[in-house]
Amino acid sequence: MESCARNLLAQADIQINGSREWDMQVHDNDVFKRVFAEGNLGLGETYMEGLWDVPALDVFFDRLLSAHLDEKVRPGKLMIHALRARMTNLQSVRRAWQVGESHYDLGNDFYAAMLDRRMTYTCGYWKEAATLDEAQEAKLDLVCRKLNLKSGMRVLDIGCGWGSFMAYAAEHYGVECVGLTISKEQADYGRTLMAAALPIEFRLQDYREIHERFDAVVSIGMFEHVGRKNHREFMEVAHRCLKDDGLFLLHTIGKNVRESTPDPWIDRYIFPNGDLPAIGQIGDAAEELFVTEDLHNFGADYDKTLMAWHNNFEASWPLFKDRFDTRFYRM
Repeated sequence: MESCARNLLAQADIQINGSREWDMQVHDNDVFKRVFAEGNLGLGETYMEGLWDVPALDVFFDRLLSAHLDEKVRPGKLMIHALRARMTNLQSVRRAWQVGESHYDLGNDFYAAMLDRRMTYTCGYWKEAATLDEAQEAKLDLVCRKLNLKSGMRVLDIGCGWGSFMAYAAEHYGVECVGLTISKEQADYGRTLMAAALPIEFRLQDYREIHERFDAVVSIGMFEHVGRKNHREFMEVAHRCLKDDGLFLLHTIGKNVRESTPDPWIDRYIFPNGDLPAIGQIGDAAEELFVTEDLHNFGADYDKTLMAWHNNFEASWPLFKDRFDTRFYRM
């Protein structure tokens, strides 16, 4: 088993127990058995359990994926995961709340320590930014300008998070905002710290339940939770909520293949029931409802954003290590 793994990793110039920052330091040979049986799920879980390490995880995965090793380890056990993702509506109204409870409700103080000062939990725009705060404000301003916001307009934010866009748009463009979230922690945070001082409203509500009209509609980093079986319904909701000649802006993490299966480790531990859309799927869902005016990809900026979050997380970990265990830290 180890010799097979060694030969496979050599294709990505990764050595077992080598001396370079991207080399895999293996503490238990069960790692290989579980990786060949469970793919990325086994790789991630054995890392969480401390069975292997690598000094530079990002470089390790960059090499692994660039060599397409993920395509060469296809365990039969994951067929059930793939069929489940294909056949089941994993993002139904009932199931949609799971990601809020397991991910976004970890604690507002935890996310405040990791994110920028506005608590924007999506990709920053680093074109002219030097810090995380600058990158996130640049992204929020870019969204406002693309929507051509004017004072007095009423805006719907589908998946509003902790309200960073709504607060920024209200402060700088004079608009009123209604935000939808499926996280109780996010809604409580926004209502306590923002709603009293700004013309913004937080609603603990699934997007499918809203029937109002707005001058503009925005959704920033939420479409990844919608799922391919619900893409069309999401677009229909945005369409019915948008006044004639209004603008709808969708910001999402995407992928370049339509029918791929959600990553099993990320599905279990990070974003339950998540499903990244391809551009073609977004276009299909919007057909006859919207005219696409602008397509802007700055996905490479997520590297700087993630590394800034990582640095904040590492610096703040001593404040949280009594609440979360080592397994959580490694996850």
